[in-house]
Amino acid sequence: MGMGRRSAVLAMVLALGVVGCGGGERQDKNEPSGTFDMRAVGTFPASQHIAERARMRIAVRNTGQKDVPNVAVTVKGFTKRSTQAGLADPNKPVWIVDRGPKGGDTAYVGTWALGPLPAGQTRVFEWRVTPIQPGLYKVSYEIAAGLNGKAKARGASGGPPGGRFTVRVSGKPPQARVNPETGAVERS
Repeated sequence: MGMGRRSAVLAMVLALGVVGCGGGERQDKNEPSGTFDMRAVGTFPASQHIAERARMRIAVRNTGQKDVPNVAVTVKGFTKRSTQAGLADPNKPVWIVDRGPKGGDTAYVGTWALGPLPAGQTRVFEWRVTPIQPGLYKVSYEIAAGLNGKAKARGASGGPPGGRFTVRVSGKPPQARVNPETGAVERS
């Protein structure tokens, strides 16, 4: 391949690289800037059994005077990091998310958003999860007022509202039996 042809191929590869790198409008173009006062309260059972479905709920209240553009919750701790070398993905699930907040899926890992939250209103995020790894775990959550960083959530402490759960997952599945009279599964 001659020098002129190599230069033309190199220029074409570079042009394709630049075209493929994005462009267009900024993602945060329509997100209002500002700080929004919010509070969050969550529940998640502190004691769980492997393979037994659990429910995590986080109620987020807009305590400010302005409508929140897009209330979101980021959860950390549904997975744990493996130290095994050579894994394609070192994050291994502790809980399987059977169902996240309805209509809340986003492109962000571990983040769910439920849209605008009017002043004085509360929105409840609910996850149905199944633990698959026994052990003691910490699950934390943080509230956001938008997905792109221009709308900031402020809690009582001045930082983003959030919380943490400490959960012990037993390696023993829950005890259950079928009631012969009703056919219902009874857990003990």
